[in-house]
Amino acid sequence: MADFKFDIKQNLGVISESAKGWKREVNVMTWNKKKPKVDIREWDENHEKMGKGITLNKEELKELKEILNGIDLDELEVE
Repeated sequence: MADFKFDIKQNLGVISESAKGWKREVNVMTWNKKKPKVDIREWDENHEKMGKGITLNKEELKELKEILNGIDLDELEVE
Protein backbone atom coordinates (compact mmCIF):
# COMPACT_ATOMS: atom_id res chain seq x y z
CA MET A 1 0.00 0.00 0.00
CA ALA A 2 1.28 3.48 -0.86
CA ASP A 3 2.45 5.70 1.99
CA PHE A 4 0.36 8.81 2.49
CA LYS A 5 0.01 11.52 5.09
CA PHE A 6 -3.14 13.06 6.49
CA ASP A 7 -3.91 15.79 8.98
CA ILE A 8 -7.32 16.35 10.55
CA LYS A 9 -7.66 20.14 10.72
CA GLN A 10 -11.16 20.33 12.20
CA ASN A 11 -13.75 17.82 13.39
CA LEU A 12 -17.18 18.98 12.23
CA GLY A 13 -19.11 16.19 13.96
CA VAL A 14 -19.76 12.53 14.53
CA ILE A 15 -22.55 10.91 12.49
CA SER A 16 -22.59 7.54 14.27
CA GLU A 17 -20.59 5.10 16.38
CA SER A 18 -20.31 1.35 15.86
CA ALA A 19 -20.45 -1.28 18.60
CA LYS A 20 -16.65 -1.64 18.20
CA GLY A 21 -16.12 2.06 18.95
CA TRP A 22 -15.35 3.24 15.43
CA LYS A 23 -16.93 6.63 14.66
CA ARG A 24 -18.21 7.88 11.33
CA GLU A 25 -16.96 11.45 11.33
CA VAL A 26 -17.13 14.57 9.21
CA ASN A 27 -13.73 16.30 9.22
CA VAL A 28 -11.85 19.02 7.40
CA MET A 29 -8.52 17.44 6.55
CA THR A 30 -5.56 17.43 4.24
CA TRP A 31 -4.15 14.48 2.33
CA ASN A 32 -0.45 14.55 1.41
CA LYS A 33 -0.23 18.26 2.31
CA LYS A 34 -2.71 19.27 -0.39
CA LYS A 35 -5.60 21.72 0.03
CA PRO A 36 -8.05 20.91 2.85
CA LYS A 37 -11.23 19.03 1.93
CA VAL A 38 -14.26 17.74 3.79
CA ASP A 39 -13.96 14.04 4.51
CA ILE A 40 -16.58 11.52 5.72
CA ARG A 41 -15.32 8.13 6.92
CA GLU A 42 -15.05 5.80 9.90
CA TRP A 43 -12.12 6.10 12.31
CA ASP A 44 -10.87 4.07 15.24
CA GLU A 45 -10.75 5.92 18.55
CA ASN A 46 -7.11 7.00 18.09
CA HIS A 47 -7.44 8.09 14.45
CA GLU A 48 -4.77 5.55 13.49
CA LYS A 49 -6.99 3.27 11.38
CA MET A 50 -9.66 4.37 8.94
CA GLY A 51 -12.36 2.88 6.76
CA LYS A 52 -13.26 3.80 3.22
CA GLY A 53 -14.77 7.22 2.85
CA ILE A 54 -15.59 10.12 0.61
CA THR A 55 -13.70 13.39 0.24
CA LEU A 56 -15.39 16.53 -1.09
CA ASN A 57 -14.08 19.90 -2.20
CA LYS A 58 -16.06 23.05 -1.35
CA GLU A 59 -18.12 23.03 -4.57
CA GLU A 60 -19.06 19.37 -4.12
CA LEU A 61 -19.99 20.07 -0.49
CA LYS A 62 -22.24 22.94 -1.60
CA GLU A 63 -24.00 20.66 -4.09
CA LEU A 64 -24.46 17.94 -1.48
CA LYS A 65 -25.91 20.50 0.95
CA GLU A 66 -28.40 21.65 -1.68
CA ILE A 67 -29.45 18.06 -2.37
CA LEU A 68 -29.87 17.28 1.33
CA ASN A 69 -31.80 20.49 1.98
CA GLY A 70 -34.26 19.47 -0.75
CA ILE A 71 -35.01 16.04 0.71
CA ASP A 72 -38.19 15.42 2.70
CA LEU A 73 -36.93 12.90 5.25
CA ASP A 74 -40.48 11.71 6.03
CA GLU A 75 -40.92 10.60 2.41
CA LEU A 76 -37.49 8.97 2.07
CA GLU A 77 -37.70 5.19 1.87
CA VAL A 78 -34.73 4.24 4.04
CA GLU A 79 -34.38 2.93 7.58
